[in-house]
Amino acid sequence: MNENRAYWAQRAPGYSQVNQKELRTGQHTVWRHTLSEKILEQFPGRCLEELHVLEAGTGPGFFAIILAELGCNVTAIDLTPNMLAEAKKNAGSLASKIRFMEMNAETLDFTDGSFDVIVTRNLTWNLPHPENAYREWERVLKPGGLLLNFDANWYNYLFDKSARDAYDEDRRNTAEQGFKDENVGENFDVMEDIARRIPLSQVSRPAWDLEVLLGLGLSVTVEEDIWQQVWSEEEKVSFASTPMFLVKAVKLEQGNVLRQI
Repeated sequence: MNENRAYWAQRAPGYSQVNQKELRTGQHTVWRHTLSEKILEQFPGRCLEELHVLEAGTGPGFFAIILAELGCNVTAIDLTPNMLAEAKKNAGSLASKIRFMEMNAETLDFTDGSFDVIVTRNLTWNLPHPENAYREWERVLKPGGLLLNFDANWYNYLFDKSARDAYDEDRRNTAEQGFKDENVGENFDVMEDIARRIPLSQVSRPAWDLEVLLGLGLSVTVEEDIWQQVWSEEEKVSFASTPMFLVKAVKLEQGNVLRQI
């Protein structure tokens, strides 16, 4: 955990630049539409201003900023103080409308049923005990509450030759098209070393997520093609071999029947 935190602490400025680019380009609109659409599907007739939303692993604050723009009551947590500092800077005048907190996503300091919605992006893969995180997220959701987890099978190429070949092809295509490659650069070997020792690099996702969340009694929907909606053209080239999926889970009201889609 300490090594992981140290890595993301030194990555904070560069990762913040990625979020800043998203905020000033069309990705801002794409993600704003996607998040509001998914949330309002679960809460038809509700105003976003009524909803208490937790972002787990906010990083430099991209989702938290969008959710605050939409009017939600936003709490954003991250394990890394450097990331939280970047998030506050990126939020600008919206920072006062977001409750930023240093916290481990696997061990939440919130009472049961605190949130209507939990959102997270590119976090679960990086956790040492991801089942604990899912258990905690289920705990702090209200009955009828919604979890939106956007993630991918990051670093699976370290354990699978066909995935490695496809990953290498992504690197070539990214270079040929003149895009900046976020998967190369200083200290990237450190992240690969960490990825070899965390559990989700070696499992098939989102099948793993589906099994865990169903075991926790949630209703689960998986959208394996969400990347087509939310990724920029640059991301579609750079990460073609590792498409982003969405795991959408709902905490059932007592008496409801469990379902899987």
